[in-house]
Amino acid sequence: MTAIGDAPTPPGRRPHPLDVIAVGLALAGAACVATGLLPRADAAATLARILPLLIFLGTVVVLAELTAAAGVFDVLATRMARAARGRWPALFALCVGFAALTTIVLNLDTTAVLLTPVMLALAVTLRTAVAPLAVTTVWLANTASLLLPVSNLTNLLASERIGLDPLAYLGVMWLPQLAAIAVTTVLLWWFWWRRDQPPGGRFPPPPTHRPTDAVLYRTALVACLIFVAAILLGAPVGLASAVATGLLLLGFAIRSPGTLRPALLPWRLLVFVTGLFLVIQTIGVHGLNDLVAWLAGDEGGTSGVLRAGGTGALLANLVNNLPAYLAGEAVLPTGDRQRLLALLVGTNVGPLALPWASLATLLWLERCRAARVRVPLARFLLTSTVLAVLGTLAAVGALLLTG
Repeated sequence: MTAIGDAPTPPGRRPHPLDVIAVGLALAGAACVATGLLPRADAAATLARILPLLIFLGTVVVLAELTAAAGVFDVLATRMARAARGRWPALFALCVGFAALTTIVLNLDTTAVLLTPVMLALAVTLRTAVAPLAVTTVWLANTASLLLPVSNLTNLLASERIGLDPLAYLGVMWLPQLAAIAVTTVLLWWFWWRRDQPPGGRFPPPPTHRPTDAVLYRTALVACLIFVAAILLGAPVGLASAVATGLLLLGFAIRSPGTLRPALLPWRLLVFVTGLFLVIQTIGVHGLNDLVAWLAGDEGGTSGVLRAGGTGALLANLVNNLPAYLAGEAVLPTGDRQRLLALLVGTNVGPLALPWASLATLLWLERCRAARVRVPLARFLLTSTVLAVLGTLAAVGALLLTG
């Protein structure tokens, strides 16, 4: 599979399944509004709320695509492998850090869409097992998405609902994020990297990778640094991503105009998110909110926080993490910050037990299929379920200390 903003399906070929899902959700959302199942005033309020999020999603995916086209990911991956000096445990530590940093800074879908093929190609170049690097990407795409509001769409919703600016949000979520990554790291090594390491724990370091256009490479690095700095300084996320993307677009317009094409725009993701918001809001009004309220309960304290986190993880694996967060947010009081953040932890760290639990996992699976990489499904699902449970418990426990 190619990126979220793929070109239209060529004539005579079947449409991509995610295209069908995105368009179907959009049509269903429009039908909800047209039939009155969702009042137009509520729909208008929802669209006004998500417009800044859609601007952010659209621009940050273009930023990530052009950053990849400039060779940044390829250069970093090969430098990381060379820095490991042929040592398998060192490569493991660097891959974990690389995947976590990409997720934190550029969001989880970027990790799934763009970092996955880089890691798969790196495994082939190193002549090592592919599965450990592939699983590292998808696990950390989910579990490393807590630290900043930009790391996950659900974080943007939660920080807006609770009223936390990026630095205040980071101050609350740093320990839960550290706990989630720590559990992920231990399980990655134990279940995947340890048993698939090459003989003697050594691999041949790859040759140095040099970007095709050094100017575009540096421009991409500067654009990413501007984006991160603007977020940390409290700039609106949509503005930060738009400015950084605008700079990189200008660079490509001058140096490589042929790279710029309409397919860079992630229309599928934008349509998917818009339709999903409208559909879930409609279902919530007609009974889902009552079910989620029963699952989440109304008790406070440690048990209430754990129950909110568990509810988020359970719903995410049943229906997908974004609608799970939206449904939980609708029934939890705005002032109940700890339970709202626990719900967020459950929907970010928990959606790994089943393949459809997060869009990032679906995108990762298709990237693996496109590269003809087969990850043992039973082993993946079993180990991912262990991570979903232990990672959620660890992160929610850490939240009780900081939240």
